[in-house]
Amino acid sequence: MISLIREYSLEGSVLYIVTGGAGFIGSNIVHGLNRQGITDVIVVDDLSDGTKFVNLADLAIYDYIDKDEFLQRLESPRLGFPDKITGVFHQGACSTTTEWDGRMMMQNNYDYSKALFHYCQEKAIPFLYASSASVYGVGPIFKEDLEHEKPLNVYGYSKFQFDQYIRRQLSKLQSQVVGLRYFNVYGPREQHKGSMASVAFHLNNQLKAQGKVRLFEGCDGYGDGEQRRDFIYVEDVVKVNLWLMENSNVSGIFNLGTGSCQSFNDVANAVLKWHGKGSLEYIPFPDHLKGRYQSFTEADMSNLRQAGYSEPFFNVEQGVSSYLDWLNAS
Repeated sequence: MISLIREYSLEGSVLYIVTGGAGFIGSNIVHGLNRQGITDVIVVDDLSDGTKFVNLADLAIYDYIDKDEFLQRLESPRLGFPDKITGVFHQGACSTTTEWDGRMMMQNNYDYSKALFHYCQEKAIPFLYASSASVYGVGPIFKEDLEHEKPLNVYGYSKFQFDQYIRRQLSKLQSQVVGLRYFNVYGPREQHKGSMASVAFHLNNQLKAQGKVRLFEGCDGYGDGEQRRDFIYVEDVVKVNLWLMENSNVSGIFNLGTGSCQSFNDVANAVLKWHGKGSLEYIPFPDHLKGRYQSFTEADMSNLRQAGYSEPFFNVEQGVSSYLDWLNAS
């Protein structure tokens, strides 16, 4: 393969880098930057799945770089990037929780993140990265303390291990570093995620195709559809990321949920209400998920609130309604 390495000359420009920028949360962050009038954005991603291009088609960006070329730049002083990078939103990762290739997972989510972290520290560039609530496993306490962290899969472990690496660096930072432990994010631009897309996305499709929605029967002591998660609308995730980039004095690892769990039944009922039709049925809980399923999550948001973020979050009813307005607009 021929690598076309570009030279950048952007002296004085405001430039952001968004890894995973063609993905779900990354493309929403680019959209959020665009709403602020910021278009000097370099998107880094892997478009082997070419369907993700639709997440970029309506966005204004400065350039697109494949993730392998991006790594080449990080490791080469000759190539590099412009001197005045305003900030990096590191959202790129393998996020398939059912993937058990640990070597691949650690290369993508751990080694790659370390290389980018050190580049940002060397250049004094603010570095915001995506962690995950999966580091907590089954909980039941979801607070940013090591005693509560026990991932259930290798994806969660890769995020946990990078958080641990960052914790060891916090006392000697040269610039802002923030890890955000995303809880159950849903909203526009997630259609490429397939089985990993949100329950709201799948229920909307089920209702349109079959006139009904399906949820799992009860498990872990919860009734049918009463398993509870902290569902957070992607617009809130973007707001927090942009707020943090504007508050460079804030560093650390923070939960990012709403702080209030709601049931899967709440999501289903919000979908049914939006469509004004349909029914709800329950299906047997899959054997392969038993013992590896988060039946309850609820972010302890006290650390982010104490850091100064005071905006309210969408609840399920508000967020699902807004999402379905977007999802069913075409």
